[in-house]
Amino acid sequence: MLRLAFIFLLAGVFIHSVLSPINAESDPPKGWLSLEAGLDIGTFESPQKSIIGDSTIHILRINPENFKFRLLTARSKKQGKRLSAKKWAETKNMVATINASMYQADKMTSVSYMRTKGQVNNTWVSKDQTLLAFDPTTPSVPAIQIIDRECQDFKKIRKLYETLVQSIRMVSCHGENVWKQQSKKWSTAAIGIDSQGRVLFIHARSPYTTHDLISTLLKLPIELKQAMYVEGGPKAQLYINTGQQEFEFLGSYSTGSFEHDENDVAWPLPNVLGIQRTIVNSEK
Repeated sequence: MLRLAFIFLLAGVFIHSVLSPINAESDPPKGWLSLEAGLDIGTFESPQKSIIGDSTIHILRINPENFKFRLLTARSKKQGKRLSAKKWAETKNMVATINASMYQADKMTSVSYMRTKGQVNNTWVSKDQTLLAFDPTTPSVPAIQIIDRECQDFKKIRKLYETLVQSIRMVSCHGENVWKQQSKKWSTAAIGIDSQGRVLFIHARSPYTTHDLISTLLKLPIELKQAMYVEGGPKAQLYINTGQQEFEFLGSYSTGSFEHDENDVAWPLPNVLGIQRTIVNSEK
């Protein structure tokens, strides 16, 4: 069967679709590249070299005015099956997908609190300090935000959103790196918010300690305000397909279990965060 894409495996995987001719590249150019209105991809080389890989960090920047967010979960009665980030996007017509959170041994349940529009994946509110909140029930709050329980009244705010995903805080509401230094290193997927309220889907295949990755992110020209960790190792994924350009970034390295840069398999995920256009562009 003829393939519709040429695949280049580097820090992640870049796919050039033969259906939409563009200049084939092994990776997006460094810095920010506009994909369409409200959507940019950033490719940044970390000043701190990783122990393996090319030390590159990929970031998808999303304007909530142009895109709506959806939590996709295998626990849904209509779904029931785990998929890779790419397959989730293809099945649910998403422009981009990323891990929503880490998950438990049953490979279905999020490690902490997770619900969306009446569907509850996990009722347990853990000690983790951040929750991604969207699908507001009132126009008086942002369309999407990262709630910091140290600085905000979660019990009050949780009533104002239909979708909530709890995970581990990386950058506090004061813009501080709150992750203690450790020896373990991972490929990483994370979600952030910048100073203008835009959402950042962050992926680093090259492994770093989480403390060091956060320090690097705070130094990059991305205006990072808050961030939360969503996955590490070979399960960390970011997939993008605008109809004109397609990118798939896969994680690999995990201290103690997957200490190499050879993974080229998109693992099935039970929960992902996806985006859809709020207004369909007629040129797409």
